[in-house]
Amino acid sequence: MDKQQTTTPTNHNGLAIEVNGLTKKFGDFTAVNQVSFTVPRGEIFGFLGPNGAGKTTTIRMLLGLLTPTSGTANVIGYDVVKESERLRKRIGYMSQKFSLYNDLTVEENLNFYGGVYGVRGRKLRERKKYILAMAGLTGRERELTKNLSGGWKQRLALGVAIIHEPEVLFLDEPTAGVDPISRRAFWELIYELAEQGTTILVTTHYMDEAEHCQNLVFIQRGNLVAKGPPEVIKVEQMHGDVVEIDCDDASQAVPLLRDLNVFEEVALYGALIHVVTNNPAEHIPLIEKTLTEHGLTVTSVERIAPSLEDVFISSAREAEKTMGR
Repeated sequence: MDKQQTTTPTNHNGLAIEVNGLTKKFGDFTAVNQVSFTVPRGEIFGFLGPNGAGKTTTIRMLLGLLTPTSGTANVIGYDVVKESERLRKRIGYMSQKFSLYNDLTVEENLNFYGGVYGVRGRKLRERKKYILAMAGLTGRERELTKNLSGGWKQRLALGVAIIHEPEVLFLDEPTAGVDPISRRAFWELIYELAEQGTTILVTTHYMDEAEHCQNLVFIQRGNLVAKGPPEVIKVEQMHGDVVEIDCDDASQAVPLLRDLNVFEEVALYGALIHVVTNNPAEHIPLIEKTLTEHGLTVTSVERIAPSLEDVFISSAREAEKTMGR
């Protein structure tokens, strides 16, 4: 960090982000409702929820771009409402739309954002060299950004978001729309940044990505429905046991199982079926009997450890029951 960045307020509790009762209303609509969580410094923190759940609205409040209706939030010791201008110089943000200028070259984008954040001279040259190497774009500095593939644009967008060495990086659905290989490469960059001490808050709907976060929150219709480390959430938030079914026609089996009206959830997972039940000892024989009676070949029916996606669906369903009362 350069010397001019030493004015950050001292944060004695080791937290990069503190959110307490954060609420945002648009007229009669409550987009975010009494959200509270903390993020320790240097952590990769996952923020999960379906589209429209309130993830982006929460991030925009933490960036100081939206004023909360009520509640408080501090990022690296700055009040997001009262000190938003000072805060923005110390944090980075990457949206899923990639804040890049397609008619500029790779280097011109880096120069532009360096100027925006006051990074100039030798420092800018050092940062550009690091980012180009990190993103695998060394030698492609003069290429127009619009000619880059989705994966390369993604890495360049990350580069411009960290050109000023932010202490906290907000990534809003950063891997949406890119191929699995690019997603994996991007997460390797995230790990590298976290190892260097950057705190990262990332929203994602990819459950395999969420598994790699140290802590998570699930948000549903503006309400937090679960939070904690992935392994703890799986133990504490799963409502029922998960039974995995492998049969020769999953698409035909799903409606048959749903019509029994005894399971908490019946969902396709690729070519497999996951059933959530509170009574696996009784329901496993019922599953086998139902499917074989309808002419399906059952390869296996067994209890498994819940995946994060199982837990998310279960938590969301429970929250819907509560919110619907």
